[in-house]
Amino acid sequence: MKITFLGGGNMASALIGGLLNTGFPPGDISVIEISAENRARVEKEHKVRCYAELTATVLLCDALVLAVKPQQMKEACAPLQKHLKQQLVISIAAGLHLADLSRWLGGYDKLVRAMPNTPALISSGVTGLYALTTVTEAERLGAERILRAVGSTVWVIDEAQLDAVTAVSGGGPAYVFLFIEALQQAAIELGLTPKQARQLSIETTLGAAKLAAQSDESPCVLRERVTSKGGTTEAALLTMAERGVKENIIAAVRVADARSAELGKLLGED
Repeated sequence: MKITFLGGGNMASALIGGLLNTGFPPGDISVIEISAENRARVEKEHKVRCYAELTATVLLCDALVLAVKPQQMKEACAPLQKHLKQQLVISIAAGLHLADLSRWLGGYDKLVRAMPNTPALISSGVTGLYALTTVTEAERLGAERILRAVGSTVWVIDEAQLDAVTAVSGGGPAYVFLFIEALQQAAIELGLTPKQARQLSIETTLGAAKLAAQSDESPCVLRERVTSKGGTTEAALLTMAERGVKENIIAAVRVADARSAELGKLLGED
């Protein structure tokens, strides 16, 4: 499979690095990037071919990954139309609906939409995927191969569900960082050093996530096992319950889902 990336930013670079780490030949990857600085960085880091502009030759690929910002996508799509024949086109532009992308590509319909998250930058991400019905099973597997280079994948059957993916896993790292931030602050206020607070907060969060990932039991059961009746953890959780921590997290994710749907409509406006 020959892959061309339109855009050489951080997420494209992460995908390229992930593919190379899985044994993908660097000679089968090309990058179109208008920024000379980004081209130099990608060439130096990954040893793949980079081009300053779009040409017919560089688009002789099996998969084209659109890795430009959503606000720049319409302009970026205009010169692509005459070069698209049977390539699978994968968009990693957050919020941009495939109907709008197809329209900007002159009705092209070999399209997959992907929603990766920032842990993909260290190959620990999770990506939501949605494909038009015109995409074959082999092409779906091709898209999955590319995105699995930086973590796991989840397919959804309705494109609107990608708004939920955005709200949960797209924004999820920020929610986790906020939790770590709060733990650190509490630890420092209780007399621990900033270095100790950082280590305890991060390692605890990391360890708990690994334990949940490796267990067949629900987070609810795992939480109950840590919570001794009348103990310190129960006292802390009761305070969180009184202040509606769980309910507020759910409410926040719902707001993010609604905002994602709203932004998708705005991005598609001509």
